[in-house]
Amino acid sequence: MSFVITPHALGSFVAYLLTGIAVWAIALAVYALVTRHGEFRLIRTGNSAAAIAFGGAAIGVALPVSSVITHAVSLLDALAWGAVAVVFQLIAYGVSHLFVPNISRKIEAGDTAAGTFLAAASIAIGLMNAAAMTP
Repeated sequence: MSFVITPHALGSFVAYLLTGIAVWAIALAVYALVTRHGEFRLIRTGNSAAAIAFGGAAIGVALPVSSVITHAVSLLDALAWGAVAVVFQLIAYGVSHLFVPNISRKIEAGDTAAGTFLAAASIAIGLMNAAAMTP
């Protein structure tokens, strides 16, 4: 009986997983810097709207990053396409202002409807982003 998990396969797994986690974490840090409301501060104080919105962004970024990992031909390829995913999440945030004016102010005020809308928009863009990144 032979093992499916070879040292080479395990090394590739670790490299792609760590790359994915790094892209995801950097993407969320950039997203938090760009948005007009301070997600981490609001979440620490118990603001559910901010937690919902940021959770949607986290999922919205993870979806295309997982697709990139599946289809990347190299770690550099995964990093490049991960950056593209971040850009489109930021665009989703910007477009959300067209549908819900002052969305950041509403999230700061704890408006869960605004937070839920932003989460849904982020996840929807993430799904389309992931689908578009498949060959």
